[in-house]
Amino acid sequence: MLASSVQRSKPTPYPSRARSALIRRAIVVGLVIVALTLITISFREPSTGALHGMQGAGATVLRPFEVGAERVARPFRDVYGYFAELVHVKRENARLKDEVNRLRQEALQGESAREQNERLRELLKFIDSPLYPSDYSPVNTRIIGWRSECDQQNVIAAGTNQGIRVETPIVTSDGLVGSVTQVTGSAALVTLLTDENSAVQARDQTNGPFGLVRHGQGEGSLIVDRVTKDKNVERGDIIVTAGTRSNQYPSLFPAGIPIGVVTSVGQSDTAPYKQIQIDPFVDFSSLDAVTALITRKGIPKAP
Repeated sequence: MLASSVQRSKPTPYPSRARSALIRRAIVVGLVIVALTLITISFREPSTGALHGMQGAGATVLRPFEVGAERVARPFRDVYGYFAELVHVKRENARLKDEVNRLRQEALQGESAREQNERLRELLKFIDSPLYPSDYSPVNTRIIGWRSECDQQNVIAAGTNQGIRVETPIVTSDGLVGSVTQVTGSAALVTLLTDENSAVQARDQTNGPFGLVRHGQGEGSLIVDRVTKDKNVERGDIIVTAGTRSNQYPSLFPAGIPIGVVTSVGQSDTAPYKQIQIDPFVDFSSLDAVTALITRKGIPKAP
């Protein structure tokens, strides 16, 4: 009985634990209050105040530790950056390999289609007009004069002696210039595409519609006419020769000669055709030398 009464008289430890918890909370609250007070004073105090001075002194004291930590962390950061860059390079390399494989497959498919086309043409004994540029040989010559300052015509130093005939296409490395309209043995008159009497059947290489490229309103400007409003033509489309003939403009250019790029497309409710402006690839204001396209393959003549 005495032992049990002694055990019951021992004090329980729970009150001391509660007091410790209260003390810790009081310390945390006090630290938060002190921190808020210092922050408030720091914002309100001028830069020359005592608290800013203490902060500067503390930063000076801790600077060696900061430098040391930076030197210790730098190798690990460099290693991390190296591996991160390595992962990026591997991903980019894999992407480029996939792109190369895709382009290689497209090139093989294109080559296969071209070979198949040639075989079918041979089997069918397909009759075609001269193809540009495979059926043409170039005659490079110089412009030796202009017929007049107003007319869009010039004279080149090559003629029938070099195989040039009327309607021979004249180009540069940029694209179509015009065609021969008069010729002698040693010279030829070239009418430029920008002449108001010139026109050429053309095709939108990007979207497919056919039209007629002719002189526009401004000097040296070109338009694509006769394209109905239901056809799709967009800015940036490439315009090339169509390789077709019209009764009004009988000159037959080989298909595929670059002419220009579409710069604007518009249409109105009353006009039956689109208003299409193009920027020619050839700089007609600085022509110096041109190339005449000569072919021994017969050019079709419409009856």
